[in-house]
Amino acid sequence: MANTSTKSRSTRSAGTKQAGKQGGKQDQQQALVRELLKRHGKTYADEAGITLRDTPQPLYQLLVLSLLLSARIRSDIAVASARALAKAGMKDPKRMAQATWQQRVDALGEGGYRRYDERTATQLGRGAELLLDRWGGDVRRMRKDGDVEGALREVPGIGPMGVSIFLREAQAVWPEYQPYLDDKALQGAERLGLPKSAQKLAGMVRKDELAPLAAGLVRVALSKEVAEDVWDAARG
Repeated sequence: MANTSTKSRSTRSAGTKQAGKQGGKQDQQQALVRELLKRHGKTYADEAGITLRDTPQPLYQLLVLSLLLSARIRSDIAVASARALAKAGMKDPKRMAQATWQQRVDALGEGGYRRYDERTATQLGRGAELLLDRWGGDVRRMRKDGDVEGALREVPGIGPMGVSIFLREAQAVWPEYQPYLDDKALQGAERLGLPKSAQKLAGMVRKDELAPLAAGLVRVALSKEVAEDVWDAARG
């Protein structure tokens, strides 16, 4: 009886320690998520000056931003170029299509988007025309059609990466895509030691924090310095 009692106490003690370790890990992960959101959780749309709503103009601007971000170019240059296009008046597909190729090139150049400026200027013009002809200039019609990913892929310059970028941000106003945490975001989660499951990550934040979380995780995936910054802040 004494041996049985001792074993029972030992089992309970081991279980308590294991639960404590698990609780400590969860607390650490939650701290990492909070610091990530606080320090690097600004969406790329916000950074580009886009007030995202489920209306035609901001969704089109997000589409343009997604195209720019999907090229092999620094994200800050893509964001600056999206701002420059908007500043030049190219905020909707009609005005993008009406702009000359040179005007698009010049706006991209102002944002620093020089390596791909000529090809991208052509893609933006053709994409605007496609959106006007097929979707009446309204990205929301792609959503109603039921195959958003397929429709987005038809836009010149929007490949799988562009689709992922668009939906990571659009989940803020299209809740049926929540949680949208693609492979790049999950790479960031792995780097921080967070769960590699979109559903588990979503359980750690509010729904309105999902798009900022995705943006922050992508920044972690792209930069060890960002990861270290989050780690240092969470430890402190």
